[in-house]
Amino acid sequence: MQLYTLRNQLNIDLEGSLAELAEIGYTRVEHAGFVGRTAAQFRAALNNAGLRATSGHVGIPQPFDAEIWKRALEDSAIVGNKFIVHPYFGAGPTGPIRDAAVYRAFARDLNRAGELARRAGLSFGYHNHQNEFFRQSGTNVTGFDILTGDTDPRLVHLEVDLFWAFRGASDPVDLIKKHRGRIKQVHVKDLNENGSFADPGAGLIDFGRIFERSREAGLVEYIVERDDAGSPPRTPADALVTARVGYDYLAGLRF
Repeated sequence: MQLYTLRNQLNIDLEGSLAELAEIGYTRVEHAGFVGRTAAQFRAALNNAGLRATSGHVGIPQPFDAEIWKRALEDSAIVGNKFIVHPYFGAGPTGPIRDAAVYRAFARDLNRAGELARRAGLSFGYHNHQNEFFRQSGTNVTGFDILTGDTDPRLVHLEVDLFWAFRGASDPVDLIKKHRGRIKQVHVKDLNENGSFADPGAGLIDFGRIFERSREAGLVEYIVERDDAGSPPRTPADALVTARVGYDYLAGLRF
């Protein structure tokens, strides 16, 4: 479970919400911050619920600062992460970035972050949205092409957000074919008929078709997420409904 889905509910009741995730059947989560706790306090809350945070979303500093990043890696070790993932890139002050040089500079920073993560015993990944699939500098090369081509696969794996890939007009099956063995994680987030979010299994994405290629992709973690799960007009507690629907859907999916 990506805890960003439950961000509003966690602020209301961290311990109770984690316990409910465990009751649903989850054993692992991906955090997106520590909900106002220290890394040690957050780890204690997870332990009390019987959960492990095997992954976490942590943005690399911009401009890149190795010392700040090392402190983030230390927190990840305290929490017990195996994966640490940069969550967002591709938007400038006036809209999507369309300058290849900006992407190439960021790819260099991803390599630097990935090397430090490797030394710390962590696997560093990059999580996409839709902006990366815009073509850059008037060419046919997309931002995603640059980020994947200019980073070392040994240092930067991919966490493909299936919803945002579709929104960026990229078929995840094609991404798997192109990046065999590099996609260690996916966000299982569904797309409704209006182009917005849906609970996993309730929308238009054929996840079974994608997951038939799990071995080819290199998949280790399937992470349930819905960006608006607890935001108005939904209530914070509705995010726990999404958590249950997503768990039940993946538990019953055959591919």
